[in-house]
Amino acid sequence: MLPDIPLPLSRKQLRSIGRATARINLWHGSVRSGKTIASLLAFVIAVAGAGPSGLILIAGKTIQTIERNVLEPLQDPLLFGPLARHVVHTRGSTTATILGRTVHLIGANDAKSEGRLRGLTAQLAYVDEATLVPEGFWTQLLARLSAPGARLFATTNPDSPRHWLKVGYLDRAAELNLRAWHFRLADNPSLSAEYVASLAAEYVGLWKRRMIDGAWVVAEGAVYGMWDEARHVVDTLPDMRRYWVGIDYGTTNPFSAILLGLSVDGRLYACSEYRHDSRATRRQLTDAQYSDAVRTWLATYRPPGAPDTAPRGVLPEWTFIDPSAASFHTQMWADGHSSPAKATNAVSDGIRSVSSLLAADRLLVHSSCAGLLSELPGYSWDPKATERGEDAPMKVDDHSVDALRYAVHSTAHEWRHLLTVHQRNGGAAP
Repeated sequence: MLPDIPLPLSRKQLRSIGRATARINLWHGSVRSGKTIASLLAFVIAVAGAGPSGLILIAGKTIQTIERNVLEPLQDPLLFGPLARHVVHTRGSTTATILGRTVHLIGANDAKSEGRLRGLTAQLAYVDEATLVPEGFWTQLLARLSAPGARLFATTNPDSPRHWLKVGYLDRAAELNLRAWHFRLADNPSLSAEYVASLAAEYVGLWKRRMIDGAWVVAEGAVYGMWDEARHVVDTLPDMRRYWVGIDYGTTNPFSAILLGLSVDGRLYACSEYRHDSRATRRQLTDAQYSDAVRTWLATYRPPGAPDTAPRGVLPEWTFIDPSAASFHTQMWADGHSSPAKATNAVSDGIRSVSSLLAADRLLVHSSCAGLLSELPGYSWDPKATERGEDAPMKVDDHSVDALRYAVHSTAHEWRHLLTVHQRNGGAAP
């Protein structure tokens, strides 16, 4: 029996909840399509009817993602009504209590995580974002679901059509004790048309087909297929309200720094670039020399087209550095640079941020950024990674595009609203 919840449920959601009786029950499709609510309700109903034998587990990439994607929604009375009072959890704890039952929380962020399952017998399991957990963990979890009537509930957004979850399970549903339900954005009855339009503006290309249309499609060809020099390259710059810097560190590989500006016209601009290629110059620089070079570059910067009498120098709010460059980060702190910080290095999410801005004409590049302009057209998906069911760009000629990605994605909270403004204005500037 369904608990009394305030949210409207679609016919597809209700059907999936009522039929989630297979050994493996999988909800997949676009973001915010209602699959998570349906899967959580099905799981809670199973918890309420579970017998005393076997453990109850919730797994996800990390404990933090489990808290954010599973427990916090279950504890929200606006979503789950009176049921929310019966979900108890202390942040950071590896257990929760749902309807009086102890539920164990397991982070599965690497291949070693399957060891956390060895030796246990489980009755019920819920997996958040199943494509993000290692295949070995998933396989081990299924092996541990050996109590009578054991069931697995899982959700995921689509990934590559060659991903192990698609090839090994979804495509073999008829052979397995598996039921799956595919959700599209239109399947969520609680979303407003304005919100759907805003969400759709944040995704383009590969990500739009996956996250909005709910399709399992392959990454192929150019990463930034929307890149067009005629549209995206400018010779003059408007006044800037804010500046940030993104740095991709290199010793034998090129070192690149991109100055990113938020302009008065509501767009982001790659305003300037510092780049040093030790192979081309046959001269490697130390951390201290790179730090000094970046300081000089920023101190002497003058916006293109500004009169000769205009003052030089720009002070960025933050300097986002390649997180693997620990010694250089320390050097930048010691030299007093503007708020050095480790860049957000979620590659796929960062590429999506850059892609969305380029597609909406909210990110432009000044013609002086020679390294960036040479890399953007040829930046491509790695076909070998695609064959493995992974999305990864080729690691060649990617230093300036990485620096741009660091600056753009690390400041996403500052510019995300620009995509909504673009959508409302039908593509016109604000």
